[in-house]
Amino acid sequence: MLRTLIVGCGNIAGRFDSARPADVPPLTHAGAYAQDGRFDIAACIEPSEERRDAFMQRWGIARGFRSMEDAARARGRFDVISICSPTDSHAGDLAAAVALRPRLIFCEKPVTGSAGQTAVAVRRCKEAGILLAVNYTRRWDPAIADLRQGIREGRWGELRTIVACYSKGLLNNGSHLLDLLLLLFGSLGVKAVGTPVEDYSPQDPTVPIWLESSLGVPILVACGNAADFAFFEMQLVFSRAVITMEESGLTWRTRQPVESKMFGGYRVLDAGTRSAGGYTQAMRNAVGNIFDAISSGAPLASTGESALAAQRLCEEIRQP
Repeated sequence: MLRTLIVGCGNIAGRFDSARPADVPPLTHAGAYAQDGRFDIAACIEPSEERRDAFMQRWGIARGFRSMEDAARARGRFDVISICSPTDSHAGDLAAAVALRPRLIFCEKPVTGSAGQTAVAVRRCKEAGILLAVNYTRRWDPAIADLRQGIREGRWGELRTIVACYSKGLLNNGSHLLDLLLLLFGSLGVKAVGTPVEDYSPQDPTVPIWLESSLGVPILVACGNAADFAFFEMQLVFSRAVITMEESGLTWRTRQPVESKMFGGYRVLDAGTRSAGGYTQAMRNAVGNIFDAISSGAPLASTGESALAAQRLCEEIRQP
């Protein structure tokens, strides 16, 4: 059993799973650790006593601390530390976590508020021999892995263009999209940047972008507004199909060209077929990957280095 410490007791730490059945795919750190069965959630950290007590009761956690300093004074030993605190606390929490010398840190995204701070955290983990995993969830989504393989194989023909849309901040939510595109294509060039939309915070607006892959594929990233509804989708236009990731990856739709019944000599897209995505499997796969990385040296699907690349791209886009 890997002794685990969870820092922060909010939604992604465990609250999203607090009222869900134990046998459904987990959405949170605590839910995934508990369902996996190879992790012992030994302690948690949360400044709010009420929230901390409720979290401990829900997940059967024996020890709770108000701060990282309190946990350090208790001299607990942990194999895994999950950083689920607010982003502006990450830099300090990561430094304190490194001092506790776990075998792996699993950090929520973004790693910190700036690429410079993230680079420091990545370096400190490397120097201390601590693995750093970052929760860019779609890197553990099997549907994304299949899409990546299909692009490489040319399964749907030549990739013509990509159109995507997101909301709720470039770094906060758009970095998920940029990290996904970096996973699919390796590198991206910034061709143009549009007028920001302030639907998250003045420091982290939602920004429309025109990107280009290393092979010259244009990628148009549009903006929604988080005040209207949550929106995160991506459409890939191939020569032999159009594939759309919908509902943040919960569902996928594939449409293929057919002869038009109305306009002779023209090919149009059919109504398509829908399939379930693998997004709900991601957290379960993440902790499985974490266990394998610690126990047998398996490569992590999402690392500090890959997260840093996405954050640097965010900062390049936001340059005046």
